[in-house]
Amino acid sequence: MWHLLEPLHALLYYAPEALDEAAALGYDTGERWPSYFAWRAAPLGAAGHDRVTSAFHSFSPAMVARYVPAVWVTADPADVLAARLRAVDRTYRTVLGDDAVEGPALAEAAALARRAAEAAVRPGPADRPLAAANAALPWPTAPHLALWQAATILREHRGDGHLAALTAAGLDPVETLVSFAAIGAAPEPVFESRGWTPAQWSAARDRLAARGLLHPDGTATESGRALRADIERRTDEGAAAPWTALGPDDTTRLADLLGAPWLAAIGSGLLPAENTLGIGKV
Repeated sequence: MWHLLEPLHALLYYAPEALDEAAALGYDTGERWPSYFAWRAAPLGAAGHDRVTSAFHSFSPAMVARYVPAVWVTADPADVLAARLRAVDRTYRTVLGDDAVEGPALAEAAALARRAAEAAVRPGPADRPLAAANAALPWPTAPHLALWQAATILREHRGDGHLAALTAAGLDPVETLVSFAAIGAAPEPVFESRGWTPAQWSAARDRLAARGLLHPDGTATESGRALRADIERRTDEGAAAPWTALGPDDTTRLADLLGAPWLAAIGSGLLPAENTLGIGKV
């Protein structure tokens, strides 16, 4: 379900329509990051550098500090959230097509995804900050926007749980990326987007090698692969509640309904083939 929903969420960060909306707010769209931090952090309110660094986990604190809290000087979080929905509306109409956006299949998918998303933060989301923040927002009435919001809550719910699994495994943020690159989730240069210096990356490699998790060439040892597999297992277990609540039949139905939108999102060419999430490889 994560593989099906993630591309539908992630279009926001790459679509020209989203860049247009970000530029209208006053963000520099010559690079991806000002609007990325604004779009993703806005549900937290005018959050400071420390809170965003903690919630996002894999970005270096120095990189986050370049954008947060400055993004809230450019635009208030409430204005960002409104523009975010406009961006999704325009993007989905371009990528999926008006007929699909207005059609019964997408409306059914939205209703099922919303049920799962609402179950994701019940009874208490204290350890799921990004999921909880998105779940606290009003639900859009348009089905395609409700589908995007549900996809966002579910991916952040899974992501929040993933961070808990990483912490339990004793991996700090840069070690998280080094160990992920070591199992082939993506080439190391892809992870440079998270802002860690070569010295920080090298030091993390040394720490993981000392734990027996990396070979000298930076690839994962058997123990390193086993650790990452255990993290994925714990992440999946932590993300299971929404799908248990939805039930196997409705989960399967949702998966079937998401096939066409997923193909449209992947086929749009907007999403990078190599990404830091390891989609298609983990």
